[in-house]
Amino acid sequence: MKRTLMTMMAGALMIGVSAVAANAGTVAVSWKTFQEERWKTDEAAIKEVVEAAGHKYISTDAQGSAQKQAADIEGLIAQKPDVILVVAFDSDAILPSIQKITEAGIKSIAYDVQFEDPNALYITFDNVGVGRLMAKTMLEKGKSEGNFAFIKGDKGDPNATFLFQGITEVLKDGLDSGKIKNVCETFTDGWKPDNAQKNMEQCLTSQNNKVDAVISENDGMAGGVVAALEAQGMAGSVPVTGQDGDKAALNRVAKGTQLVSIWKDSRVLGKKAAEAAVAMIGGTAMDKLEGVAKFNGGKKGVEMNSILIPPNPITKANLGDVISANWISKDEACAGAAADVEACK
Repeated sequence: MKRTLMTMMAGALMIGVSAVAANAGTVAVSWKTFQEERWKTDEAAIKEVVEAAGHKYISTDAQGSAQKQAADIEGLIAQKPDVILVVAFDSDAILPSIQKITEAGIKSIAYDVQFEDPNALYITFDNVGVGRLMAKTMLEKGKSEGNFAFIKGDKGDPNATFLFQGITEVLKDGLDSGKIKNVCETFTDGWKPDNAQKNMEQCLTSQNNKVDAVISENDGMAGGVVAALEAQGMAGSVPVTGQDGDKAALNRVAKGTQLVSIWKDSRVLGKKAAEAAVAMIGGTAMDKLEGVAKFNGGKKGVEMNSILIPPNPITKANLGDVISANWISKDEACAGAAADVEACK
């Protein structure tokens, strides 16, 4: 009797395992580049959800090349995944690749960076909102008038434009009245810190160092901006914005050389995107996913199903938020911190 029961249980277990194996899918990610530390955090969150659901995770790194990303996606399509998440290096150049994904019967997700295709799901943080938060924090805790420099992201990335839209929306009154002067405004190739540093150096030279505030659109570039300011003995006296919650940036917030990092917890973004991918593998329609809404705010106005996540501005006052969330250790955040940072006491 016991042997029969054990045999039945073993058979049921094998059937269960076979069912999982039969239903197992594949989620692929085409990363635009792994140069920024945040993408590794995103990837870990995505893999955890995908693999816990019994699916396979595969990925490619375009290394900052639109041509390589197109080739990468061809290679991923050949492996017949169920869903491909694409962090586009160039949102227009990627469109033929997205069409190929759709034609192959594969679902696509525009991850963090929008490409405008009605068949794709767009999931990101509210980037216009991020821009608003940068500008709002600058006005409230940094500078509300004077000469402002704007170090924008890569021209081919729509996030750079979304961010600037939010920034200028908040600063409009100051710009219109002349209280705020836009003395430097430049895109930064590849969002690269060294390019941002060069842009800032050129700005300081052209303005005889008469720059009162810098709106940098991400943390990596903020590092380059702060390096340029340090070379002129101006770091700490000129407030600088950023976003992503990079560890080095959060430490600069504690030191007082960066005013704010808009924290977009990429663990949340990765988890949401992976859950959406898993749900779609299970048969859930894109417009029935949890938290989905319509979005048509891109430059072409293409309507897409989207999931937008709210961000959190991190300054000296709430640095403890990222420490308590185990995003960064207290030692990492507080090395060389200013005396007035409560979280570091």
